[in-house]
Amino acid sequence: MAHMTFPADLIETPRDWIRAYEALARRPLSTTALCRRLQELSSRLASHPFWDTTAGRASAARVELRRQARAEG
Repeated sequence: MAHMTFPADLIETPRDWIRAYEALARRPLSTTALCRRLQELSSRLASHPFWDTTAGRASAARVELRRQARAEG
């Protein structure tokens, strides 16, 4: 897929999700706050207005977002 441009707040959300997930993987104890953070970020990501646009409806958009978040994170 060609490089897509995502809103800044949308690209930051999966970066934060990746960081929280990695922190959870490193700390098996006291995980409640990290689990809540992952739930919050997942909700924010899923409900972002970008997904209602034409570009956001492309099936590859979520894959590209995750790729960019990992590359820039």
